[in-house]
Amino acid sequence: MKILLVTILVLFVLVSCKSDTNEEVKDKTPKKENLVDVKDGMFIEWYPGRKQIKFKGPQDEKMNRHGLWSFYAEDGTEMSFTSYVHGKKEGFTVVKHPNGYIHYRGEYRNDKPVGLWTTYNEKGIKVNEKDFGYPEE
Repeated sequence: MKILLVTILVLFVLVSCKSDTNEEVKDKTPKKENLVDVKDGMFIEWYPGRKQIKFKGPQDEKMNRHGLWSFYAEDGTEMSFTSYVHGKKEGFTVVKHPNGYIHYRGEYRNDKPVGLWTTYNEKGIKVNEKDFGYPEE
C-alpha cells in the first residue's frame, strides 16, 4: 500500500513538473509582431520593431487604396509615392533610386500608364522617355 502511495505521489510530482516546464516554454515563445495598423481610414505598415513606417496611405470605405500612398526605406527615406482612386492607380507616381535621385516618374489613368514616362540613372541623368499617349475614355 505504501509503495502504491509513493508511486502515485512520484507520478504526480513528475506530471506537475512537466506541465510547469511546458508553461515556461509557452511563455518564452515569441509572439508574432503586428506590423499593420489601420485607424480612421489610414493604413500603416511598419518594418519589424515598429520603429519605421514601410507603407502609408489612406483607404476608402472598402479598404482600397485611395489617395497618396508612400513607400519608405528602413532609414525613413521616402522611396516612392503613387496616387490611387478606389484601389486603382490614378495620377502621378515617382520612384527613387536608393541614393534619393528619381528613378522614374509618370502618370496613371484607370490603373494604366499614360503620357510621358521618364527614366533616370543613379546620377539623375535622363536615360529614357516613353510616351504612352492618352487613350480616349
